[in-house]
Amino acid sequence: MGLVKSNVVVLLGSAAMTVLAGVPQVAAQDQNSKFVTLLERLVIGAGAPKVAIDTPQAVTVINQEDIDSTQATTTGDIFTSVPGIDVVGSDRLFGEAFNIRGIGATENSADAARIIVTVDGAPKFNEQYRMGSFFSDPELYKQVEVLRGPASSTLYGAGAIGGVINFVTKDASDFIKDGKTGAVRVKTGYDSNGNGTLVSGLLAQHLNETFDILATGNFRRSDVMQFATGADITGSDFAAWSGLVKGTARFGDRDEQVLRLSYQRWQSNANDQDYAQTSTMDPIASGFGTIDRVVTDQTAVLSYENPASDNPWVDFKASLSYSDTRNEQSNSTSPFVPAIPMSPSLRILQDTDYEYRTWQLKAENTAEYVADDIANYFTFGLQASNQDRIAEVPAGGLVLPAHPEGNEKKLGLFGQNEFVWNDQLTLIAGARADFNWITPSSAIPGATDTQAVAFSPKIAALYSFNDNFGIFGSLAHTERMPTIDELYSYAPPDPFGAPLGKGMSLDLQKEEANNIEGGFTIAAYDLVQDGDSFTVKTTGFYNDLTNLIQSNPDGSATYYSNVASAHIYGVEVEAAYNSDYAFANVAYTATNGVDESTGNPLTSIPAHRLVATLGARLPEQGLELGVRAKFVANAENGVTATKTTPVVASDGYQTYDVFASWKPTSGLLEGTTAQFTIENIFNADYRDNLSVDRSKGRTFKLTLAKQFDY
Repeated sequence: MGLVKSNVVVLLGSAAMTVLAGVPQVAAQDQNSKFVTLLERLVIGAGAPKVAIDTPQAVTVINQEDIDSTQATTTGDIFTSVPGIDVVGSDRLFGEAFNIRGIGATENSADAARIIVTVDGAPKFNEQYRMGSFFSDPELYKQVEVLRGPASSTLYGAGAIGGVINFVTKDASDFIKDGKTGAVRVKTGYDSNGNGTLVSGLLAQHLNETFDILATGNFRRSDVMQFATGADITGSDFAAWSGLVKGTARFGDRDEQVLRLSYQRWQSNANDQDYAQTSTMDPIASGFGTIDRVVTDQTAVLSYENPASDNPWVDFKASLSYSDTRNEQSNSTSPFVPAIPMSPSLRILQDTDYEYRTWQLKAENTAEYVADDIANYFTFGLQASNQDRIAEVPAGGLVLPAHPEGNEKKLGLFGQNEFVWNDQLTLIAGARADFNWITPSSAIPGATDTQAVAFSPKIAALYSFNDNFGIFGSLAHTERMPTIDELYSYAPPDPFGAPLGKGMSLDLQKEEANNIEGGFTIAAYDLVQDGDSFTVKTTGFYNDLTNLIQSNPDGSATYYSNVASAHIYGVEVEAAYNSDYAFANVAYTATNGVDESTGNPLTSIPAHRLVATLGARLPEQGLELGVRAKFVANAENGVTATKTTPVVASDGYQTYDVFASWKPTSGLLEGTTAQFTIENIFNADYRDNLSVDRSKGRTFKLTLAKQFDY
């Protein structure tokens, strides 16, 4: 343990010296600088709204400009330059799953239970063998917040061991300019790797002074993409439709109360897709054959906000949401299909409709007290949900032992107090209790109801010595309750699947995480020209995990069991500079993880990496261009292709992207945006250590958009 902690100190100290050496001693100006950097963006999901650099937690805000500039084909592309987060399986539309700080795996997406993903506050969750956990399109969103570490559990739910990802959908007000009543925006794009195309249309309209509506529709498609080696990425072709309708009404005194109703839908109908979407270079997975899939994801949210600006004791928010993720699969070509009647463990390959339906009600209120030198914000609330896990087998009468059905009800009660003294010291303390009740399908032999309680306390502090320098730290504990999949999966003995069998895991204990974080912030202004900004935030963390839940080999008494413990530690650095004529961003991630029961590195830990972006602007011409470089070190760990092949660590690599955009600000072309990107410009062939697949080849992207205001 001492060696581990000393490693964190060395990593954090080295990063601090490196950053401090390059920062001039410049007097600060008002933080509302002319040019806002990545770390000065407003965070809305960590308590009282504040900019990222003043949040005593590692958090990154991705805005609309970032999403557009990456010309993202999938939601995974959005996170290219964010430290601490990786997207595995992102070369296939149905294979995307998240990894934050070494939490997240590729074969199963049950790690979605360790990372909370929301869309406008609605929880998104999907777990299926060899499938991803999130299905959507980047064109639907204007902002994404990534909150790293277990401290997020207080406001979002027990078990956020990796952290939280908040997707925020677009609003009509984002597009309607002052003095105008509406806007129409059309967009098209081309992607050379796979001949991918995008067609998108958006309408934003003020129906009257207090009500507006937004409607957008997108169609995105691609042929089979290619690896850098020139080989096909089988299963990477797709066609997907998506759309969003959102209405916003404002009423009451000063029209400050807000009622929103939104509905979004994403669907892809793909025939002859590889059954395994997370990787097809796995020898076992390649033997699963192909299958037809229709994947549909729907999210509906009704929300209400009342800031009650005349009443400091009321700042109320409530939302009712519905999420439905459905995968209808049929026409399997797997050579194992004939053996299904005799092999329950192979039934996951047959025609089946998988689905997660989730209802959630969340309500919270913030009471505010402000005096001369102090401010206090106390947020408290509740979160209740009902989720059905469904596996409908058209053949009828068949139970899927590896995908048990059931119902889970949750209730969370939480409170968080934020105290600010003299705009220098911020103290945050919070606690949450979560209760769950799980009822398995009556068709599962021997399954019984379970219930559990989890507790998630935290304390965090940030102290600003002046406008240039601050330090922060936090302690957080969270507990993750076992999922339906982990409790009730089993593998009966059969001649083609698990000859020795495995039973249900009804005695699983909760996973626990104790996380320590600490770091510093730097801000400087007017370095090269008036109004420019330079900011840095460095975070070191140590996460002690106990009772981790892992799957057992065939012949074990139970399908899952708790292993002794593991620890994950590392450092993250974000730095950003912004001015009239130049901008730069740096994201550095160094994460390490050890299985304490074996002493071996954890296979879910990403390799150390540095992503640097450097760009220039010609503001009068509306031009922006730059280069993005990614440097990845040799990995100390790796993934295993099969249960019988050894873990192989990946070699280090580097990739380079170039990009340019043109946004005329006057004349007939005002409102037009043209963007061009070359990804992996040198066609680097590599394998990321969290993936079995190799790298995607060189890709040219072109996007054209035009907005018409009226």
